[in-house]
Order: sequence, then C-alpha cells, then structure tokens
Amino acid sequence: MKKILFTILDGLADRDILALGNKTPLEAAETPNLDYMAENGVLGLVEPFKFLNEAYPTSEGAHIGLFGYKDYFLGRGPYEAAGIDMPLYKGDVALRVNFAIIKDGIIKDRRANRIKDTEPLIKALSQIEIKGVKFDLKKSNGHRAVLVLRGNNLSCEVTSNDPKKEGEAPFKIIAKTKEADFTADILNQYLEKTAEILKDFDANYLLLRGAGEFKPIYSFKDKYGRESACVAGGGLYKGIAKMIGMDVIPVPSATADTDTDLWDKVEAVIKAFEKYDFVFLHIKGTDVCSHDGRYEDKKKFIEKIDVYFKNLLKLKETLIIVTGDHSTPCELKEHSLDLVPLLIYGNGKDDTTSFSEREAKKGSLGIIKGEELLDKILNI
Repeated sequence: MKKILFTILDGLADRDILALGNKTPLEAAETPNLDYMAENGVLGLVEPFKFLNEAYPTSEGAHIGLFGYKDYFLGRGPYEAAGIDMPLYKGDVALRVNFAIIKDGIIKDRRANRIKDTEPLIKALSQIEIKGVKFDLKKSNGHRAVLVLRGNNLSCEVTSNDPKKEGEAPFKIIAKTKEADFTADILNQYLEKTAEILKDFDANYLLLRGAGEFKPIYSFKDKYGRESACVAGGGLYKGIAKMIGMDVIPVPSATADTDTDLWDKVEAVIKAFEKYDFVFLHIKGTDVCSHDGRYEDKKKFIEKIDVYFKNLLKLKETLIIVTGDHSTPCELKEHSLDLVPLLIYGNGKDDTTSFSEREAKKGSLGIIKGEELLDKILNI
C-alpha cells in the first residue's frame, strides 16, 4: 500500500491575466518540479464542493468535501476553535472573527490591513458578559480570531454580519429559527459593545461568520483505514484535521501567509511519513495573494513552493497529489466556480507536460467532483 501526500495549495486556480501574457499565475510561474511531476504523472480537474445554499465554494466547505465529510459539517467556527486549541463544550457556539476597519458605518477593510498584532484588541474585549452568556475571544492567524459563546439556550442558527465586500455596511445578525432569537439578540448587543470599546483602535470592528456547535464525528482512520497527519499553518485547516481525527504536526514557523517557512513544513512532512501513511499538507499563501489581487506575488509564491517539491520527490512508495480547494482569481479577489487543476504523481502518466489549469483540461483524469476525489485516490 502506497503512502499518500495530499497537498492543497489554497485558492490555487486562477484566470488568465493580461499582465502575465494572458496566462494564470500558475501557468506563468517557472515550476520545473511540478512540471516534471505532471510530465511523469496524470492530470485532471476538480469541481470544488459547495453546499446548496452557497453561491461559491468556501474554504471550510471545500475542504470538508475533499475529505468526504460533507454530511458532517459543523460550521466554520468549531474548526477555527479546534485549530487554535480553544476548548469547546456541548452547548457552546463558536464563530470565525475578522478584525476589520469601519468608518461612518461602512466597512473600509475587511481584514484591517491584515493586522497581525491583535493581542491589545483582544485584551480590551475580554471579560464581556451579556444576559448570562460569556464571550471568549482568542487570537488566530493574522487578522483572524475565534469567538466562543458559553451559556444557556444558545443556538448556532444565526446569520453573519459580514457582507464579504468593502464599501457596504455590516449586516445585522438574524436568527434562522425561533430558537436562535436569543443568540442573535446578544450577538448584536455584543457587536455594539465591542465597537464602542474599539472606536479608538486601528482595527475597530468585528465581522462574525461560520457559527457552529461541537459534535463528535467518526475519524479519518475509521473512514479510510489510514494513519493520518496534518501539516498546516492556518487554524481552520488544523482544526478540520483535528475534528476528523488527524494528528496535527506542530510547525511553529508555519503561518497562514506567504511568510510561512516552507522548508520547515516540507521537513515536517518527510518526518511524518516515518509514522503515518497519509499526510495532508496545506499551504495558504496562494489564496492570500489572490484575495489581495497580487497576481505577481502569487506567481512568485508558486515558484517558491515548487523549489521545495524537489525534496518531496525523494519520497519512496508515495503517491503525491497536488490540487487546490477552490479557485480564487486575482482579478475577482474572491472565490469562484472555476475548476481546479489536479496532479497525481506516482501512478502512471498521460500525455500532459506541465502543471497548469490549461494543461489539466487535457489530462486523462477528466473532471472529478471534490467530494469523490479521495475515494478515487484511495482506489488507486
């Protein structure tokens, strides 16, 4: 039985960009190692998984689909909480938080200039309690944080206040069910209180989304019969891995940005294969560049990633998969419905010669639904 390296380059897929010669950042990048794998492997396309109520795939939904757990989705909040080792108990409600900048009631920056030092903000918002509910806020990567509500009569059936674009006013949080009226009410009160406290800070508002509750689910080993581990920098991805029973390998120098230490992550992957036969490697920086519209930086970061694949090619008896969770075109700065290139190295080859969106259309794998990919790989 071959070992498997399952690599997700977040937001990898893109669209042609005029300034790059009508190529995507992946196609324009110099990637000799990925191209070698493509020439000696097989290519195809992945249709990212999305829930029926979503216009576009989300990071959390697409990953849950890729791992085959679409029927056991908890909401983004619990995964984010698990990823930063934030305890969750039955009845708690967890939400993903963005620190943002708001002026005159309008969102100016959803990520507060990608602020990294959020500890003073979190300290200022500590010890808040409303109607017997305690609000626990903890730092995650960069501008992100996790909010956990702990108390009685809570529900995760509430909407987000994040319009997911600048230039608009935040939404009011609304209950999706009658049982969630109390939770929506205290969250709106919390947002008013926190906005007052943060009014003199650079990041002065909280955007909340992905409300969810903790529920136990069966493990990756029970589902697939493999000992699995995760190497990632982002809290969401570590949290998803934890929730499905993967061991998360600590890599202190790993981040959810382009400043992540790729060498340390690759070393952690190689070492992990001494114990595990399935390793999930997640790299976030490609998506960060896309959301900021930095296509040249995305191209350069892909080239940087490629350098370290030379080390991964030394793995013996290992099937290497490289794909993305979804497409994030730099010109859109948001997720899209575009298909994502897929590369499988270590089990035959087709007539493709390089790794790109355009070349993947010629691949022998065709189009595979995201939620079916892992089963197909394991059948290989």
